[in-house]
This record gives sequence, C-alpha cells and structure tokens, in this order.
Amino acid sequence: MLRDTPMAYVESLDAARRQTDTQWQERAAAMSGDASITLVADGGEDGSRLCGLMRVVAKHPQSPEKPLQAMLISVYVAPEHRGLGLADELLHQACKAAAEELAAESIELGVHEDNSRALAFYRRHGFETTGASRPYPQDTSKLELVMERPLP
Repeated sequence: MLRDTPMAYVESLDAARRQTDTQWQERAAAMSGDASITLVADGGEDGSRLCGLMRVVAKHPQSPEKPLQAMLISVYVAPEHRGLGLADELLHQACKAAAEELAAESIELGVHEDNSRALAFYRRHGFETTGASRPYPQDTSKLELVMERPLP
C-alpha cells in the first residue's frame, strides 16, 4: 500500500494478525466513544464510492496538566482523486474537528521515513517533525517520523 498510496497508512492482513490481544484492546479503547472522528469523502450520490478518508483520535496525555492532543490516522485518497485538492480539504476539516470537537491543542501523525511526498505535504500544512520516531509497524527496520502542528 505504501507504494500505491504514499500518503496512506493502511495495515496489511499479515500485520493485523501479528497484533497481540493487548494491542487490539488498546486500539479499541483509543478509537471508541466520543474520542474519534472519521471524515469520509464519497463520489456517488448514494455514498457508495469512497474517494478519501481521514480519521482523528484523541490522544489523552499521561499527565492531567498536559494539553489534549489529537492523532491523525487512516489517511487515504483514491488514485483517481489525487491532485484535486481532496487531501488538502480533508486535512483542513480533520484539524478543525480535532480543535472544535475533541478540544485538542495540537495534532500529531506518523510518516514513513522514506516518504518524502508525505513529509512535504504535511510541512506545507504547518506540521513539523518533533525529533521523535517509532518503528514503522509493517517494517520495523524502518522508522515512522512523528510530526505535529498546533491547532487554533
């Protein structure tokens, strides 16, 4: 999927099967209730054709005095809709929703270290690398660079 959609993070079935029960429980807790927002762009009147999506989840701080942060996940734009500004609009709406509906003060995301296209896209939208990184889930020999931007 990285080759086809360099801005997307979509988990393979093999990667999903490697997750432990604890990891699935943590994921379910992070993505349930009022702590997540999914934005979907569809290309058909009946909503049946997925053009793009972004999902934002609240990332609760370890300490109560730290501000609430959002995390952008599940970024996807279908090939036939790339280059038309859909990713820009979805990102704008995702940041707006994170600020207004989740009351987050910043938004974070991870970008594959070799993905210069995605790094440039997010930089154009006010994201900066934080200096933090984590192993890329589907190839732990590679890194996912953490990027963040403040929200209004």
